[in-house]
Amino acid sequence: MPRPPRIDGRRVDRQDSGLRQRLIAAVLILAAMTPGAMRPARAADADFTQFIASLWPEAQAAGVSRATFDSETRGLEPDYKLPDLLLPGRPPTGAPAQAEFVQVPADYVKEASIARLAGEGQKLMQKHRAALAEIEKRFGVPGSVVLAIWGRETDFGRYRLPYDTLRVVATQAYVGRRKDQYRAEFIQALKLLGEGVVARKDFRSSWAGATGYTQFLPSEYYKHGVDLDGDGRVDIWHSVPDALASAAQQLVNKGWQAGVRWAYEVKAPANVDCTMGVPEVTKPIAEWLRAGFVPVRGQKLSAAEQAQPASLLQVEGIYGPAFLTTKNYFVIKEYNFSDLYVLFVGHLADRMVSPQPFATPWSASTQLRSADVEAMQRHLTRIGLYKDKLDGKAGMQTRAALGAYQKSAGLKVDCWPSEAVLRAMSAGR
Repeated sequence: MPRPPRIDGRRVDRQDSGLRQRLIAAVLILAAMTPGAMRPARAADADFTQFIASLWPEAQAAGVSRATFDSETRGLEPDYKLPDLLLPGRPPTGAPAQAEFVQVPADYVKEASIARLAGEGQKLMQKHRAALAEIEKRFGVPGSVVLAIWGRETDFGRYRLPYDTLRVVATQAYVGRRKDQYRAEFIQALKLLGEGVVARKDFRSSWAGATGYTQFLPSEYYKHGVDLDGDGRVDIWHSVPDALASAAQQLVNKGWQAGVRWAYEVKAPANVDCTMGVPEVTKPIAEWLRAGFVPVRGQKLSAAEQAQPASLLQVEGIYGPAFLTTKNYFVIKEYNFSDLYVLFVGHLADRMVSPQPFATPWSASTQLRSADVEAMQRHLTRIGLYKDKLDGKAGMQTRAALGAYQKSAGLKVDCWPSEAVLRAMSAGR
């Protein structure tokens, strides 16, 4: 009697053998129908894995242990859905959706949001009175300013940051627009994890890798971190005193001047030249006042205040509120390079100590798409009126260049990127 066939060295009967052969055939057919289905799950990111491995010498030189490097990077995958990436074969993702750059002022500096945060901020000023007093004493930064940064960045800690920080900085180092910067941030992130500064589960960030209550990049933690609560460690993820003091230290390190306001709201004269609204045009506040700019609500400025150098800011061109901005305005802008961000933080800080909104309301202006603003920037660059980045963001330099174009084209000079100006540019005027 013939013996049953053997498969893989084990004796089976003919019925089992036939069943197994049919199963193998089905698997092979399925594999043929779905190319790549039988490959390891992460084979497509082999280049990323190799890139991460290549960073070990830099991590080692920065003091990261081999054990930390291996454990934290094991299974690490890129997140190709992040903004600001340059992916082969795909259009640049950019970062056009940031609210600071695509919303009109009335929508970004929204009264309801300011009022809510200001009310909560007043309660937090009482709750953290001792820490804020120490911050003002040590750094010369008002407690209301660092509270406003915390409120804007993470809604006083209520907003859960959506991304894994290490994955974000690794992806940005691999295919981001600013690879060199994020290569360094990746190493610093590994250091934070290796030193036990923060647990991986708590190491959450924005899409750009900013982490903690007051949104620091990993390198900023090492540059500006402060242990204000005295427990022997700097914890910007759980300690409010540490996070706020670290924000104050960052402002000081970037040039904060104690005793100087961030800005003064003023009423601009009817004949204001909005093209002057750039940092390069800086004059003592007294000169602006002599030129017809008037502090709102009859505010009286001291001689020391009038001696302060300031620049004109009109974020809606000639529409909406106008401001004379001091050096501290631009220090806050180092936190987030957006005029609307600074206005939000500065106004929120003011509202924690005074209930008054802006004296001049925002206008009903509409915001052009980022692509349209970038098209304007390209046109302004071609005719020699603009020399800054082509980023689709209507910042100070773009608004001033638009005003200069409007002068040359015989249009109304309002320094605002409107449909009418875009049409004039398209018509070659």
